[in-house]
Amino acid sequence: MSFILGITGGIATGKSTAVAHFRQLGFPIVDADLVARAVVRPKTPGLKAVIDTFGPSLLNEQGALDREALGKIIFADEEKRKQLNQLLSPFIRQEILRQIAAAADQPLVVVDIPLLYEAGYEQYMDQVAVVYVPETIQKQRLMLRNQLSETEAAARIASQLSIEKKKVRGDIIFDNQGTIADLTRQIDAWVQHFQETEQS
Repeated sequence: MSFILGITGGIATGKSTAVAHFRQLGFPIVDADLVARAVVRPKTPGLKAVIDTFGPSLLNEQGALDREALGKIIFADEEKRKQLNQLLSPFIRQEILRQIAAAADQPLVVVDIPLLYEAGYEQYMDQVAVVYVPETIQKQRLMLRNQLSETEAAARIASQLSIEKKKVRGDIIFDNQGTIADLTRQIDAWVQHFQETEQS
């Protein structure tokens, strides 16, 4: 039976860097963003549900979802964005749980979910790790990374549960205020402790 470690964070806190290190260490990764793309591939029930709800104009000539057209609809209308999330969340949840079950022979499975707490996934995890930086650093990094104004960065951060609230709820905190090497050292220490505990 696997130990299921959920990893989350806020936008620009370094979650992807942490997950990449777990991948480098050889642990299987369930990636919620990849799952969200997979459930709307051509001929899937997820894509059919999107087209039934938002109309056939969202299909391109190849019969695939026109992501740009969908983006224009959902980013302009908060209600439609919520509707899309409600529509796809059962398909995404089912596939994430299927992938976790498929890796049951592995000692540790890492589940990368940006909106883990917001979508209620903590119930499926043995522990949740939060990749943390204070919001001031988060905003600076986001502005630099995405070339955003302070107002734009603040709006994106505000669309998620605050990183401070995630920190309070997390079982493990990977503090990413320092260098990438500092972050990977924390992960290595946690993995070593996990492996020693597994063997004892």
